[in-house]
Amino acid sequence: MTQFAKGSIAMVLACLAWGLSPVYYALFQAISPAEILAHRTLWSVVTFVTLLVLTGRTGQTFQVVKQPRVMGLILLAGVMIAINWYVFIFSVSVGRVTESSLGYYIFPLVMVLLGLVAFRETLSVLQWVAIVLAGVAVVVLTIGLGAAPWLALMISLSFGIYGLLKRIINVDSIVSVTLEVLLLLPIALGYLYAFADLPDTKTLLALMFSGLITAGPLVLMTYATQRVPMATVGLLQYLNPILQYFCAIVILGEVITGWHIIAIALIWIALVFYWLAVFRAERKTVSISSTV
Repeated sequence: MTQFAKGSIAMVLACLAWGLSPVYYALFQAISPAEILAHRTLWSVVTFVTLLVLTGRTGQTFQVVKQPRVMGLILLAGVMIAINWYVFIFSVSVGRVTESSLGYYIFPLVMVLLGLVAFRETLSVLQWVAIVLAGVAVVVLTIGLGAAPWLALMISLSFGIYGLLKRIINVDSIVSVTLEVLLLLPIALGYLYAFADLPDTKTLLALMFSGLITAGPLVLMTYATQRVPMATVGLLQYLNPILQYFCAIVILGEVITGWHIIAIALIWIALVFYWLAVFRAERKTVSISSTV
């Protein structure tokens, strides 16, 4: 099997885990989203620290800890991913996975805008068209549902800012995520001590599994990005919101409105323009490098 095939399979498996995760979090309807988030943070720490030791990254981690500026950025990244996790878990608890999944569709376009603001990156005409279409989709949902799709916007913005911070931090992904959840651990433990009751054994074991659900896809994605072009990784990532939509409607029984369908259609058209811009830029880069 080729490296490309291995990487593609790893990415598909990661997206399957992310895309089917609403079914997992729907098991905890009797537990508040904040308590689920605290457990996810706790068991993610256990999983990531174990992974850190097994992969021999402890020395690298201690080097990062000695850098106050980097640790400050890692703390901010931890806050962003915690917001992202909470909003997603909340969306499952209130039966609005269809809305939150839109956030993962919009996310690449949010990253383009953040790149424009943070790094003064220039946008092509196709990218501007994609962003405008995504904006129209948000307006359509706002008019149709009578309120802005706040869950989708919060998920895309928190994940977008998180991605932006990870780009600035430029630290090994496993080291970075381990430190992120470690910095959040005192808050998680404090919440569990003050506000949560000890769950029964069956529920506790199910909550412990959240650590593997968090770490597993990240490891698979890291493996994939080392073997597959980023454009391919980006396209495969859309399996995540597609599966989330499937889970919301087919498994969790959420109702999809005509406004949702129109918004999704607009976002898919926007994504077509976005990926046309990506592939055009890649072809231009390849063409320039071949002439040098």
